[in-house]
Amino acid sequence: MVVDIARGRQILFVGGKGGTGKTSLSSAIAYARADAGQRVLLVSTDPAHSLGHVWDRQLTDTPSRIVTTGDGYIDAVEVDPDATVERHFAAVEKTMYRMLPERQHSAIREHLNTARSAPGSQEAATLERIAQIIEFGLADYDAVVFDTAPTGTTMHLLALPERLTNWMQTLLANRDRSDRFAAAARGLVGKTEETSSADAELRRNLLARRDRFALMRRTVQDASVSGFIIATLAEKLPVAETLEMAGQLDRLGIDIASVVVNRRSPADAGPLLAQRRAHEEEYVRQLRAGLGDVPLTQVPLLAREISGTDSIGELAGLLGPGARA
Repeated sequence: MVVDIARGRQILFVGGKGGTGKTSLSSAIAYARADAGQRVLLVSTDPAHSLGHVWDRQLTDTPSRIVTTGDGYIDAVEVDPDATVERHFAAVEKTMYRMLPERQHSAIREHLNTARSAPGSQEAATLERIAQIIEFGLADYDAVVFDTAPTGTTMHLLALPERLTNWMQTLLANRDRSDRFAAAARGLVGKTEETSSADAELRRNLLARRDRFALMRRTVQDASVSGFIIATLAEKLPVAETLEMAGQLDRLGIDIASVVVNRRSPADAGPLLAQRRAHEEEYVRQLRAGLGDVPLTQVPLLAREISGTDSIGELAGLLGPGARA
């Protein structure tokens, strides 16, 4: 069921409370898409990366091939906020060095070193990396599956593109006014063409960032392209967080493709598990009542942990057309 729903979306986010099986589910969805002959990019945005552990592979911030199945394959990447911050500030530093006189370079270095450790730097870098991945993922892959950080971090990141797009637009408008005054001043005092070229480069950089965030915003809010899959458990805290997350996603205009109730206890494996299964039913009812028409899929508790291609393939089979709704 989940696989069928996911098949119609090019961008998928898998999120939810920590410990609900987000990484396993995102890996299984990616495997199912690849097994159907698609080119899949699987991305971990959780700073506490477990994607590499699930696949028994060493992953980096650069996509690497982890599975080839028939005509399909999976490339995987673990977003590294520290590396992303360093790349971002190195590019900013290079641009500022070209634009400003050498006597100011020492002050630039000091300012950027302070900014590297400022609150929000890693968050902004992670968001820009996600926006970059969406940009090239739409062009180069049939599907991009994000294994996201726990709920609070992910929801904050998803709310940022709209704010940053508006902020960049305001910055560009202010820059346009500044450019007009600067052009007039250059005409009066005979400034060189080099200054004008630096100004044009800064504007190009601002436009590129604005357009990247705008593309991310449009993409995640387009239900024909993107969807969010919430992983949860039939327990009090995960269910409460799932319902809260569903409301936040709705307010952000992001479509909930499905909710997956993971690790459901069997009803026929002894009295203890049967009693737990009956207890879980109340939380499943709460989910159905609170989610309305959102598709709900239940996945049984498996005997083995999800680690390696075989177990990921087994889980992928449980997310297919025969999955229990």
